[in-house]
Amino acid sequence: MDNDSRMRFIAKVDGTSLDEVLAAWQARHPAGGICALLPEASKDKVGDLQAACARHGLPLVGGIFPALIKDGEFVTEGAWLLCFEEMPWYALYENLPGGGAEAEQVVAKMAAEMRDQIDRISDITLFMLFDAMVPNIGSLLDSLYLQLANRVHYAGVNAGSETFQPMLCLFDGARLIQHGVLLMLLKQHKGAILEHGYHAPERTSYATSTSGNRISQIDWRPAFEVYRELVREQYGEEVTAENFYQYGVHFPFGIVRANHHVLVRIPVMLAEDGSLFCVGEVPPNSVLTLLKAPTVHTEETLQNLSEGLKKLNGDSAGSELLLFYCAGRRLHLGLEKATAELGAFATMTHAAQIAGALSLGEIGGSTLHGYPLFHNATLVASRW
Repeated sequence: MDNDSRMRFIAKVDGTSLDEVLAAWQARHPAGGICALLPEASKDKVGDLQAACARHGLPLVGGIFPALIKDGEFVTEGAWLLCFEEMPWYALYENLPGGGAEAEQVVAKMAAEMRDQIDRISDITLFMLFDAMVPNIGSLLDSLYLQLANRVHYAGVNAGSETFQPMLCLFDGARLIQHGVLLMLLKQHKGAILEHGYHAPERTSYATSTSGNRISQIDWRPAFEVYRELVREQYGEEVTAENFYQYGVHFPFGIVRANHHVLVRIPVMLAEDGSLFCVGEVPPNSVLTLLKAPTVHTEETLQNLSEGLKKLNGDSAGSELLLFYCAGRRLHLGLEKATAELGAFATMTHAAQIAGALSLGEIGGSTLHGYPLFHNATLVASRW
C-alpha cells in the first residue's frame, strides 16, 4: 500500500495490525484522526479500535454496517480504517426523539454547534451516519436544512443491521451508541454524488394516509390491497402476506417529486391491518409509482455517478474514493449484478482505491447545494 494512502483495509482487527497502521499515520498526521467502518460480524471489535486509537492519541469515529466493500466485493470480515489529515469537528447524538417539539430542539442544538464551525468556510460537507432504526430521518433532514440552508453540502448513510433489529452501531473514541447520529463537518470537501438509475412508470397513485414510514392507505384503500393490485397488473406477479418478504424488495415504491426526481422507498414490513412499513418516511399525499428491477439502468447510474464525481473534483483516476451501496439495492438486483456494479464503477473511475460499506439508506441532494433527501437503493460516492 502506498505510504501516502489514507485508506487501509485490515483483514484481522487485532492490536498488532491496528498498531502498525495507526503508528504510521500518527507520525505522518499528528493532528489527524480515524474513521472506521466495521461489518456487523465484527461489531465486538469496537473496543479494540477504541483502545488502539487511545494508545496512539488519535480521535476515532465510525459505524457498523451489514458488510464492507473491498476490491469490488462485499465482505463481512475485517475493517476499513480511513485517516483524516486533520480531525474534523464531530458530534455523536444518541436516543434521538421520534418527532415533535423535542426533535426540533435537538436539531436546533445540532445546528447551533455547527454554525460556529461553518461560518465563512466554503466547500464544507456535513456527513451524517444515522442508525437505520431512527424512524424520522427525513423530517430531521428537513429541520436541519431550515437551520443551515445551503451553507453545507449534505451527504450521509445509515448504519446498523440488515435484519433491521436494534443494534449499537455508531461510535467514537469512548462511546458505542444506537438510535442516534454521528455528524462530521469535512472542510475543503465538495460533497458526494448520489444516484439510483430507476425510471418511473407513468401510472401513479397517492399515499392518502401515512404516518412516518407507515403507509396505511393508497388511493383511500388499504395499502397492501392496492400494492398487490399494482404488482399484479404491472408486472404479472402475485404478492401475498406469506411471500411479501420475498417480493417486497423487488417491487419498491417510488415517490415522484415535483422536479420528477424519484425517491425509492423499499417496503420491509407488512402489518396485520394491511399497512406497509418502508425504509424512510413517506409524506402524506405523496405521488407514488411502482418500480421493478429491470427499470434500473446500471450503465446510466454508474455513468452519472462517475461524471458527477468528475465535475466535483476533476478526474478520479488515481484518487481514493469512498463508496456506499444500499443493501436494499443489492437484494433488489441480486448479488451478481450488484457485485458487477462495484466492478464497473472501479473500471469507470480508474480510482487507486475504493473503500466503503453496504448501507441501509442514503442521504444526498439531486443537485449540488441541493436540498438533502433520504433515499433507498442508491450508490453514494465521494472523494476521500
